[in-house]
Amino acid sequence: MRRPPLGATVFVLVAVAAMIGLGMWQLHRRAWKEALIARYVAASAQTGVVALTGTDIPDFAAYRRVLWDCPEPGADQVVAGRNAQGRSGWAHVVVCSHGTGAEATHVPVVIGWSFAVVPVIWPGGGIAGIAVPGPKAGVFVPGRDGRALDWHIVAEPPLGGLEANARPNPREIANNHWSYAIQWFAFAATALIIYLLALRRR
Repeated sequence: MRRPPLGATVFVLVAVAAMIGLGMWQLHRRAWKEALIARYVAASAQTGVVALTGTDIPDFAAYRRVLWDCPEPGADQVVAGRNAQGRSGWAHVVVCSHGTGAEATHVPVVIGWSFAVVPVIWPGGGIAGIAVPGPKAGVFVPGRDGRALDWHIVAEPPLGGLEANARPNPREIANNHWSYAIQWFAFAATALIIYLLALRRR
């Protein structure tokens, strides 16, 4: 029986080990994501209100009800969205600038929902709503002095005469790490089987 080629064997074993390592990493990510979602769900159940007085949004405000001021709203950007009853339509989003110059922060705020794609005019002011980690999909944050926070806020109650947007639900956060882990383990097994079959045919 011929000895397997050393170079090819080492390459395959390293590749298989790397795929298994990626699968294990995805399992760790799954556990991390489950803990994160559980924390967000617990936060969303709290009845207290977080009054935001600075130009930042603290991590503990995630999925909490917050009060914030929007002294300088941008133009209404209309993106696809759902209302509180789950009906499809249009979410109306303004980018609120808080602070001035390099210290300013820019945060998209979903001011409400409607069937109409026509933008509305909202002059700004106080906001009560749910703080959501991550940007609002489809919304452009203008490039100017300051920085864009990795957050958006969904107003409750809605503003500008609009209907209520769907309430952010942390249980809807994607957690596909288990399927990704299975894929990496399957890739590793497939690569190993193919190599063993190739060796048998030598």
